[in-house]
Amino acid sequence: MPGIYIHVPFCNGKCPYCDFYSLPAGEEQMERYTAAVERALQQWAQEHGREPAETVYFGGGTPNLLGAGRLSRLLSAVERSFSIGKEAEITLEANPVSVDRAFFEEVRRAGFNRLSMGLQSADREELAFLGRKHSPEDVEKAVEAARGGGFGNLSLDLMLGLPGGASEKLGSSIAFAAGLEPEHISSYILKIEPGTPFAMRKLMLPEEDDVADQYLFCVEELKKYGYGQYEISNFAKPGRESRHNLVYWHGEEYLGFGPGAHYFYGRKRFFYPRSLEDFLAGRPPCPDGEGGDMEEYAMLNLRLTEGLSRESCKNRFGAEGEKAFGALLRNAKKCPPQLLQADENRISFTPEGFLVFNALFLKLREG
Repeated sequence: MPGIYIHVPFCNGKCPYCDFYSLPAGEEQMERYTAAVERALQQWAQEHGREPAETVYFGGGTPNLLGAGRLSRLLSAVERSFSIGKEAEITLEANPVSVDRAFFEEVRRAGFNRLSMGLQSADREELAFLGRKHSPEDVEKAVEAARGGGFGNLSLDLMLGLPGGASEKLGSSIAFAAGLEPEHISSYILKIEPGTPFAMRKLMLPEEDDVADQYLFCVEELKKYGYGQYEISNFAKPGRESRHNLVYWHGEEYLGFGPGAHYFYGRKRFFYPRSLEDFLAGRPPCPDGEGGDMEEYAMLNLRLTEGLSRESCKNRFGAEGEKAFGALLRNAKKCPPQLLQADENRISFTPEGFLVFNALFLKLREG
């Protein structure tokens, strides 16, 4: 069992672009939620045994709202229910305005060893547009507190495709983020999700070509600062790629606990309904169909700059996998080289190819 995800569904305020399941934080609800996750973890261990896990990720929502004490309890529950190796990557998402050094010291002692925080932009107008309550200075202080609290592995988020998001603004945000010296940077293009406040407003977003230019600019700028692209939206210093992210993109198994969480186990997919009350009542996860076939494996691996290899297809699916790779390769050789690179052993997309990922993948699957 390579990965475990814990979804913490509490926020002090929902950002207008966010479609993750979250709701206001209340002490009683957070206490009941913590106990419910502990029960779900214990039940899994009773039914399946104490399986090994290589990564643990607490996402949300805003996980740090639980407080260091509850987070420590939950991580202890994970360690009782699974065999977590000494070298495991254990990530906590945190909001830069509601943390201090004492918090970081406590969760670091509990076993968390990686942090992910949302900068999004170093421009105050863009932060206001995104509904973010922090300033660039808040992020700077949070990073300093995290380092002082013992964290040597830190990721920051940036967002592209914002209204008026000229390359000058983006360049300043990238420089600000790189100046804080995180080991990892995620850079996402703003997507308007149905049902979010942004979906109900008439936003003047940049044209597709302008967003594409921003994306390619970001790839090149981050490279200058020493952050190599390893996935469509993720960049890292050498050896600091998110191991939990790679669990997903390599098509490995993972478990999810909490309302709205998904998991993939035994070639089947499951999800918990987006309802805190259902989760507190012990409602089990719902089946979500089969998973893990060759097509899905190819699609996930092609999100990575390392791409899809003939050897990995053969190792995972045998002769049928090697045959499927050959069919993809024949179509790949017909595609423009600025979009992908292909030889007899590997197919990989370029940054330009990532911009048209869905259409390009469909092209590879033709025939």
